[in-house]
Amino acid sequence: MLEKYKTVYIGKEAEIIEKKSRFIATVRPVKNEEEAVEFIESMRKKYWDASHNCFAYVIGERFQVQRCSDDGEPGGTAGKPMLDVLLGEEIHDTIIVVTRYFGGTLLGTGGLVRAYQGAAKAGIDASVVIEKNWGRKLKIGTDYTGLGKIQYILGQRKLSVLDTVYTDAVKMEVLVPVAQIDSVKAEIIEGTNGQGKIEEGEECYFAEVDKEMILFSE
Repeated sequence: MLEKYKTVYIGKEAEIIEKKSRFIATVRPVKNEEEAVEFIESMRKKYWDASHNCFAYVIGERFQVQRCSDDGEPGGTAGKPMLDVLLGEEIHDTIIVVTRYFGGTLLGTGGLVRAYQGAAKAGIDASVVIEKNWGRKLKIGTDYTGLGKIQYILGQRKLSVLDTVYTDAVKMEVLVPVAQIDSVKAEIIEGTNGQGKIEEGEECYFAEVDKEMILFSE
């Protein structure tokens, strides 16, 4: 598993105009090629009267799957420039379809490359892009005398507390990036003089979206 990577959480649309040609970029997250192909077909149906529906998508932690299409534009002027945007931004598991309505003026190869890259970039900028982090849930138990120290450690590291239960003792569930697991456990044990009890829970990807922590079950 990658410790962290960028992907689109919510895909959006964006449009640019070049010499009266409309370039409409539609961005979506995809988990596999089947989803990508279905989305391409849906865009072709939606924009059935367009001059071109070009696409590019990348799938996999190592960008194992990379596909693109010029859909009738001169070779290398549409799909590849769009793919370069995704790879350049290091965005995983995402597809971009750029729909063109021809405006009557030829743009030339350089103009087409700039237009399709510009539309793809505008689509990404309009979308909600997140950074997923691979982490593990830690269940921490402490008496009230150790609570302040643990809260200080978690605050200094900016770690997310998922749940806190107050009874005769305190039980907390905390989300910790995998790279910090050992050091966080050591710091809590030292800070509480060994009184803090720590149990490792499940691993998951997580990301912060609008100041809310979202967990992913992949």
